[in-house]
Amino acid sequence: MQTLPFSQRLAAYSAIALAFFHSSSTSFAEEEKEDQPFYSRNVLELGVVVADLEKSATFYAEVLGMTEVKGFSAPAAVGTKFGLTDNQPLVVRKFVTAKVKDAPALKLMAFPEAQGKKPDQQFIHSTLGVSYLTLFVTDMGEAMKRAKKAGVKILGETPAKVGQEDYLTVFQDPDGNFIELIGPSKTSLEKPKEEKVSE
Repeated sequence: MQTLPFSQRLAAYSAIALAFFHSSSTSFAEEEKEDQPFYSRNVLELGVVVADLEKSATFYAEVLGMTEVKGFSAPAAVGTKFGLTDNQPLVVRKFVTAKVKDAPALKLMAFPEAQGKKPDQQFIHSTLGVSYLTLFVTDMGEAMKRAKKAGVKILGETPAKVGQEDYLTVFQDPDGNFIELIGPSKTSLEKPKEEKVSE
């Protein structure tokens, strides 16, 4: 069997190595591209249109303990240009669960000159779309005190035990949007059992 000259063998090895390097580089580049996140920020902000902006702001601050941060406003022309409003100005009040970077936020807004129609909110399945907001609290007992002080009606048989430590409580905001709270309680929330009346 004839052996190729050294120069030809070196050229062949170089070509194979170059092809392997190019293939690997392309593969690594594709993997790196796939690993890049689609979103620039790991945050979720939800816009909620309310009937009374002041009333709702008070509810989310005092009942749910959220913190108001800097909001924003926009003239009617801007809202219309973005396809968000029909020639209505925007005044947005922003609330977060904590003043930390990329905290989840609610953006409350009202349109007094163009009040929207109230959806059927008897149950979460009554209307299509966003149905309820879930918040995780550190003390359900304290959350219940806040809700009762504000005269908020607690729904169903809640607070109800879920798991070993947590409770789940459901009520609605001033516009009927469902709020679900989950968390432990530093005080007992067990309802006293009714004693059977002997005949």
